[in-house]
Amino acid sequence: MKKTLGLMAATLAVTGGTTMAEEFSVVGSWSGLPLHKQYEQPFWTEKLPAMSDGRMSANLTTHDQMGIKGGDVYRMLGEGVFDVGMTVADYAVADTPALEGLDVPLIAADAKAAQAMVEAARPMIDDIYADVFNAKVLGVAPYPPQVVFCNAEIASLEDLKGKKIRASGRMTGKLLEALGAEAVSVGFGEVPGALQKGVVDCAVTGAGSGYSAGWWEVSTHLMPIPLGGWDPVVTAMNMDRWNSLSDEDKALVQKAVTEELEAPAWASAQDALATDVACLTGQGECPTEARDMILVEASAADAETARNILVTEVLPDWAERAGGDWGQRWNDTVGKTAGVEIPLN
Repeated sequence: MKKTLGLMAATLAVTGGTTMAEEFSVVGSWSGLPLHKQYEQPFWTEKLPAMSDGRMSANLTTHDQMGIKGGDVYRMLGEGVFDVGMTVADYAVADTPALEGLDVPLIAADAKAAQAMVEAARPMIDDIYADVFNAKVLGVAPYPPQVVFCNAEIASLEDLKGKKIRASGRMTGKLLEALGAEAVSVGFGEVPGALQKGVVDCAVTGAGSGYSAGWWEVSTHLMPIPLGGWDPVVTAMNMDRWNSLSDEDKALVQKAVTEELEAPAWASAQDALATDVACLTGQGECPTEARDMILVEASAADAETARNILVTEVLPDWAERAGGDWGQRWNDTVGKTAGVEIPLN
């Protein structure tokens, strides 16, 4: 695999000139979901080549097309198997619990607040990727807020108690357990079967992701409370590959990712949630085929209960597991931006 992808990443000299034609081997996020189809794929195959006057190109695939797990993407990126990796940051928390601090549930109620939190977290994320994955972070883009799909009757947050629920990330799993549910680890592609067979009662993912993957076929109720945060997808380049670029090319790649991949994905995130909920429930305008899931609106009391548990139990547990000064760094950056402080010993 290394040999094949290494050939994909070959750098071709332009004869007679000082510039280099750069071809990147890129592994994107889930191939069937909107983030990849609407943003990642056009960026690497159209926008970056156009911004570089055709000098930069990419051989693009995705981790699911390659048959590798999301949790392996950044490890393989650090080893130089490919040049650029893009996947959900939560998939990599087994390698570094500190990374859980990027995607905290319930704190960001809209895309603007979620983006502000991500920007505040960037110095921490940059350090984690450099130290753990030998990678340079280029950008962070969101999936829509992670909401709750249930193949069981629910009317409030209280009804999640005792249910087996697929969590979208480790911190979400901790929150679900603190709420009295049983957090279950199930891969995204395996969720429909798990819901249908009763392996899980509910599952957390983005509303648009659930729509695209057909979760409405095996779920009856939808609760659009962001129990799973915004599931940020980090775009990172192998650090050795990054360092091989000229300063001019580094600036071009960074500008392109920021303006033509990251910014458009954030700009569409908030409206996408309303549209996705409408398409899943048939309540509101849906540009595609509307489904008929039962919409369960979480009450203000539900949201306050979950948030209190998050701040008093889940976040302190994370700070202890992350160790070092990660809890204080989070308070000084993300927490300050969001108006949340982890009580530290």
